[in-house]
Amino acid sequence: MTASEGQARACPIFMYHNIAQAPRGLRRWRSLYVSPGAFARQMWLLKRMGYTGLSMSDAMPYLRGERSGRIAVVTLDDGYVDNLQSALPVLQRYGFTATCYVVSGSIGRYNEWDADKLGVRKPLMTAAQIRAWHAGGMEIGAHTRSHPHLTQCDDAQLKDEIAGSKSDLEDQLGAPVTQFCYPYGDMNDRVADITRAAGYAAATTTQRGRALVGTDLWHLPRVQVARHHVLPQFAMRAFTNYENKRHQSVRYDSERHESHRA
Repeated sequence: MTASEGQARACPIFMYHNIAQAPRGLRRWRSLYVSPGAFARQMWLLKRMGYTGLSMSDAMPYLRGERSGRIAVVTLDDGYVDNLQSALPVLQRYGFTATCYVVSGSIGRYNEWDADKLGVRKPLMTAAQIRAWHAGGMEIGAHTRSHPHLTQCDDAQLKDEIAGSKSDLEDQLGAPVTQFCYPYGDMNDRVADITRAAGYAAATTTQRGRALVGTDLWHLPRVQVARHHVLPQFAMRAFTNYENKRHQSVRYDSERHESHRA
C-alpha cells in the first residue's frame, strides 16, 4: 500500500463526551461539551462529504483492511444522558451508528471520577436508557467499572475493572460487548494485554491521530472534538492528516525535552 493509498484509507475515530450546552459558570474543561447544534452540523458535513458514521463494531472490517470506503467512527465517552437525548436523533437522521462507552459501576448516577474537579455533576444513563440507546441501533462499549487510572491498578484490579465492566454491561443488554475505551487514555502494554484477554475486539485511546489500516486494534488513536472547534476545524481534523502530524510534533518535542534532561 502506497502512502497516498494509506492516507485515503485513514479513518477518524471521533471522541465526544457531552452533547449539550456547557453549564453557565463552568470554567474548567468546557471543551468536554459540544452543543447539539454543532454536533448536528458535524454529522451533516460527514454525510455531505460522502462519509458514513459508524460504531466501532461496524467499523471493524475497515480497520482490519477487509473493506474500504469513506467512513468515520463516532464514539462518546462515559455514557451521559445527553448522548441519548441529543446525539441519538441526529445519528438516526443520517443513518449513522455510534459507540457509547459506559462506566458500568456508575449507571444511573453521575460522573463521580471528576465531578469535584469540574464542579458539576453530569447525569449518566440509567439501565433503561442504555437499552434505549442500544435499541436505537447504537452500540454500547465498556469504559471500566469505576473510571480509574488503569496503569496504577494491579493485575487483579485490572481484570475486575476491564472484564467486570464487560460482564456488567452484557447482563444489562443481553448482548455482547466487544469494544473498550481506556479511561483518561491511561494504558500501557500490560493494560492492553489484559484488555485483549478479556475478549474485546478493539480498544481506543486518547492518542491523537486518524487510524490507519494495520494500526494495533488495542492502541487505536482518536480525534477529539471540542466545544471550541468550528466546522472548518472539524473538517481539517476529519479529512486531512492534521491530527497525525500534530501527534508526531508533540511526540518529537517530548522526546527532545527528555534528551535535554538526560
